[in-house]
Amino acid sequence: MAIRITEAEIARQYDFMEEAAAMNAAVSGGRRRRAFIRTFGCQQNEADSETLAGMVSRMGYDLCDGVNGADLVLINTCAVREHAESRALSLTGRVKAEKNKNPDMIIGLCGCMATQSHISEDIKKKFKYVDILFGTTELWRFPEILLTRLKTGERIIEPGDESRGIVAEGLPQIRADKYKVWISVMYGCDNFCSYCVVPYVRGRERSRTREDVLRELEDAVKGGARDITLLGQNVNSYGRGLYDDYGFADLLRDAAKIEGDFKLRFMTSHPKDLTPALIAELGSNPKIARALHLPLQSGCDRILKLMNRGYTRDTYLSLVKAVREAVPDIALTTDIIVGFPGETEEDFNETLDLLRQVRFDNIYSFIYSKRRGTKAAEMPQLPYPTKSERYTRLTDLQAEIELEFNRGFEGKTLEVLVEGVSKTDETRLTGRTDRGKAVHFEGPGSIIGSTAHVRIVRSETYALYGELVPSESK
Repeated sequence: MAIRITEAEIARQYDFMEEAAAMNAAVSGGRRRRAFIRTFGCQQNEADSETLAGMVSRMGYDLCDGVNGADLVLINTCAVREHAESRALSLTGRVKAEKNKNPDMIIGLCGCMATQSHISEDIKKKFKYVDILFGTTELWRFPEILLTRLKTGERIIEPGDESRGIVAEGLPQIRADKYKVWISVMYGCDNFCSYCVVPYVRGRERSRTREDVLRELEDAVKGGARDITLLGQNVNSYGRGLYDDYGFADLLRDAAKIEGDFKLRFMTSHPKDLTPALIAELGSNPKIARALHLPLQSGCDRILKLMNRGYTRDTYLSLVKAVREAVPDIALTTDIIVGFPGETEEDFNETLDLLRQVRFDNIYSFIYSKRRGTKAAEMPQLPYPTKSERYTRLTDLQAEIELEFNRGFEGKTLEVLVEGVSKTDETRLTGRTDRGKAVHFEGPGSIIGSTAHVRIVRSETYALYGELVPSESK
């Protein structure tokens, strides 16, 4: 059951923001303080950090790009894999050195990792320089938590209770990207895959109302958004427990009615809940990008059952066929876990075989990471060298497939949404096609945020390179 935070309770948080801003101004002689937010993990965490950014701005902080000179450091954590947890804790340790130089610096740890009781206890006992900790259910209360710290100087450890399915509307945001926007349509997960901690750190599924989603989407479009991704751990479950006859396909249809030049994407879409209605909407709605992320995880029925995924290899292949019949040129991407407990060489080869059959445009592949509290953590584990070797074979195969795909674009002119200056080459701009292909090319900064036509002259495994086509030559 969702707990919907009242307007009065949200208003109190705005009062706390105002009070914190006044305190910060008084202490700093009118100078705005500086805050650094570092985000680990998924797009939902990115969206949460945009809310944190909106809050800290209202509390008298300007955002900065690093810990040096920061008065407030917030580390928004991920718990899906051990590597993400290790990186977050490593950064927390490095920030300690800066706090030694500036004892008034406030260090905060939040997000999925902070929600886990064993982590919060560890932080409480061993990381005493962490001033505040709050879990995913307490994010909406961050102004109250920070103000209490500013007033009392006491440590605040509030991991929260993930069983409280919070939905909080009306909080401020500062979007990291004006043109590429994340909008959550729901939170939590009810699937309980045997390897995954998400239901334990994000809680059970609960949907935002369609009115709130559509209002935020319309505001984003008015603000210049061109590429909008609707987020949920399983967007296909949207509306369950909230509406009797309104689902995600209906939400997409209503979203497309909003005036403006934009494309809709969504993730994540669980295969067991991918309906004919949603596939039909993919094929008929011109505002939906020709791209679908459909997590596979394994191509072996035995492993899928151990994972508690709720579908079979044949079911997945049938879905792929139906999607490609509806949208012949759709870009299919997926997630794959390598080295799940008990995976044999034969099981793994079934996954490789499915890759050859489906030929995904891109895969997000991960070596299985043991997560405390999940059923898979209690299963017999594979040795790391075995997992690593299989991971290499998987990624090598996918690299061959992607390079072959990308070579097919050479000589073609593609429409690209220009996202900004390339992170690896400041002489080039970078953008993405409707199908999500990264394209790098030279061009003026004035076209950032608009669509451009680019003739592809060279391809690599993970990117395309091209030349800007003048508007009169399109």
